[in-house]
Amino acid sequence: MDEKYFPEHIEKKWQRHWQESQAFEARTDDPRPKFYCLEMLPYPSGFLHMGHVRNYSIGDALAWYKRLQGFNVMHPIGWDSFGQPAEQAAIKRGVNPRDWTEENIAHMRGQMQRLGISYDWSREIAAHRPEFYKWDQWFFLKMHERNLAYKKLSPVNWCPKEGTVLSNEQSAGGICWRCGAAVEKRDLEQWFLRITEYAEQLVADIKQIESAWPEKVLKRQRDWVGRSEGAYVDFAVKDSKKKIRVFTTRIDTIYGATAIAISAEHPLLDELLEGSSLKNDVEAFARKVRAETASRAREEEAPKEGINTGVLAINPFSGETVPVWVANYVMMEYGTGAVMSVPAHDERDFEFAQKYSLPIHRVIERISHSQESIVHDSLSADQSIAMPHAFTDYGILVNSGDWSGKLSGDAMKEMAKHAHKHGFGEAAVTYRIRDWGVSRQRFWGAPVPMIYCEKCGMVPVPYDQLPVVLPESAAFTGTGAPLAGVADFVNTTCPKCGGAAKRETDTMDTFVDSSWYFFRYCDPRNEDMPFDPEIAAQWTPVDQYIGGDSHAVMHLIYTRFWTKFMRDLGLVSFDEPVKRLLTQGMVTNRVEGTDDWKAMSKSLGNGVDPDEMIAAFGADAARLFILFAAPVENELRWLESGIEGAVRFIRRVYTMVGRWHERLSAGAADTDGAEEFSPAARALRRKTHQTIAKVTSDFEGLHLNTIVAALMELFNELSDFNADPAGASSADIFAVREALESLVTMLAPFSPHVAEEMWESLGHQGGLLGSGRWPQADAELARREELEIPIQVNGKLRSRLLTSPEVTEDELRAAALNDEKVKELVAGHEVIKVIVVPQRLVNVVMK
Repeated sequence: MDEKYFPEHIEKKWQRHWQESQAFEARTDDPRPKFYCLEMLPYPSGFLHMGHVRNYSIGDALAWYKRLQGFNVMHPIGWDSFGQPAEQAAIKRGVNPRDWTEENIAHMRGQMQRLGISYDWSREIAAHRPEFYKWDQWFFLKMHERNLAYKKLSPVNWCPKEGTVLSNEQSAGGICWRCGAAVEKRDLEQWFLRITEYAEQLVADIKQIESAWPEKVLKRQRDWVGRSEGAYVDFAVKDSKKKIRVFTTRIDTIYGATAIAISAEHPLLDELLEGSSLKNDVEAFARKVRAETASRAREEEAPKEGINTGVLAINPFSGETVPVWVANYVMMEYGTGAVMSVPAHDERDFEFAQKYSLPIHRVIERISHSQESIVHDSLSADQSIAMPHAFTDYGILVNSGDWSGKLSGDAMKEMAKHAHKHGFGEAAVTYRIRDWGVSRQRFWGAPVPMIYCEKCGMVPVPYDQLPVVLPESAAFTGTGAPLAGVADFVNTTCPKCGGAAKRETDTMDTFVDSSWYFFRYCDPRNEDMPFDPEIAAQWTPVDQYIGGDSHAVMHLIYTRFWTKFMRDLGLVSFDEPVKRLLTQGMVTNRVEGTDDWKAMSKSLGNGVDPDEMIAAFGADAARLFILFAAPVENELRWLESGIEGAVRFIRRVYTMVGRWHERLSAGAADTDGAEEFSPAARALRRKTHQTIAKVTSDFEGLHLNTIVAALMELFNELSDFNADPAGASSADIFAVREALESLVTMLAPFSPHVAEEMWESLGHQGGLLGSGRWPQADAELARREELEIPIQVNGKLRSRLLTSPEVTEDELRAAALNDEKVKELVAGHEVIKVIVVPQRLVNVVMK
């Protein structure tokens, strides 16, 4: 062990040792209990920043902890390496996406290895390599066989200048993010996966994970699926045979409907406007709404806008006519794309009615607890116009014909049955989620395995012809689908008739790759299946998944869907892919030239390169700081001075180990009871076991910042222990060895290189994973010998008691009243009560 702490030398030494000993490779034949620790796989953009390091350091700390506890840990890594940035690099800089991606992977792999992250590199995968995306295509074909993958005309965001489809994010504000052209809505043939078939399961199965996933994530999942119980009701169009079907969750309010609002994309809109004098105005409004992004339309605070079509519809319950409007807040992806507007009992409808002077009819009255019933029709419609806001609670129906006087819950059931009986509706459950559009008109993605033949039509690629491999390159112009211009790729033969045919030129959404990749880690070199179900059963579900909050919806919804599909294929036997989820907070840094703190980003130029931190401070210090600076769920503001504090702490521990290493490396000190522990040694042992208990408990809850604080407290206790190594008694040596070995072992998940070095210096061979073990807390040793109990009189501190931890409440009460200072204060006063907080406090209350 060098006298001084040189992180570069230590870190290279132990990284070489881990690689040569294959220290982090998980074995399927290992009899120990398994633990699958996983961070979300990165996109190989070229460089890691310290925001990435936080994510990987959290997972690595947990992986080290579990290994030291005796688990067979699988901690793999791979690359989400398909996607638009590589294609943009090809367009802007003329580089090949494959070369750009591989170079970035090589650099980022090196960064991870220099950080000492304990990945099992033997399981490394990359989505852009044919041996991986072959199985994307295999799954696609399996879904197609089961009618879960299908093609249909669908409106997309289209840039007319560049001739390509844009995502909602790429067309924010109706403008192409790349060229600035106005985005159009255009109907194109697109591939979809029928995720709606699993909508009910996606909601119902949340009960299996709700105790170990963040509630904010589960809420967003529920909201995204958008399960709603209600009813369909058909409103006949006046003077027409057409009907507008609405979905409502509050059929009990239907007598208060004063309009029907439909989506700008409603399929009936063109037919409703035939021969209408308002046709041009309504169509212009509808085009405007369709040009808006889906994200803008979903915002609750967005202004509600609409236009009257001039068409009337008939309320099947009341027989009254109501106008039909087109409104920007009605989405085709929710319900039927048409809703009834009940302004008296819906805040959104109330706002809309006030803006456009629509009538407001109150049909639900608040339940009065002072009366058992309410007189039917006690409020007239005229009276309800003065409502200051919508009444949205359940209550008693009024102004509702034969249903007046009924409770909302009863009325909803009876009215849905009535609608079904008379053929104009039925009870229904709807979902906001829509089928997953996976078509992308891009080059850098997994090709959709379909062939088009003039004679045979659409033909799936046979399984034995997978993978459909991407060509080496294409013309990257930024317009159109690049694969369509590669004749050698497009032109093929029909698997059925052998005639001339053409390949599908769409590629798949990159969320396909990330929906199932962690199963591939279990069996990454399998050439016959995506993975062997028996091998996957040894490792999955994932025990701990760690990633950013930005993936709380799409990625996690898609992977839950994919797992249920794989279950139905017989590949897995469970419903949910991840037992426990952590969404870590962002690492923010000041944007140069501003006072704004933003999440680290290459585009903002505020990312901090971990290689610079490693060169200046060492990987161990960088990792220790980023786990200590804030709770893992919280935002962390980057301050380089914090790493300097981490270096100082590591150096102090290293120096202390060096001070004791000659005495401790000679062999274990034994205490056979012949030599008593001094009070200082007993205090050190007590602090050691208290720290072990706290750190172990906090690791289970991933409270990593408090763990580091506890380790610092233990070090301070060691520093206060003034024994001279040369003249220390065997009992002192025992206490110091126990404390130092525990400290070093518990530091390993945060700063593994220096922990390994110190462990070796303490006389152990083979590294921590070979000869180390997570320390066990002794509850008896951790128990405090004495408690100091504050005594208050009328809430003010007046004295203190020293007592044993086993003291009872009655004993504390008696001791407090017998305390000399307390006796003086209460003399001549009446003691009303004595409040005892066990092991914490006594408060004597007197008049």
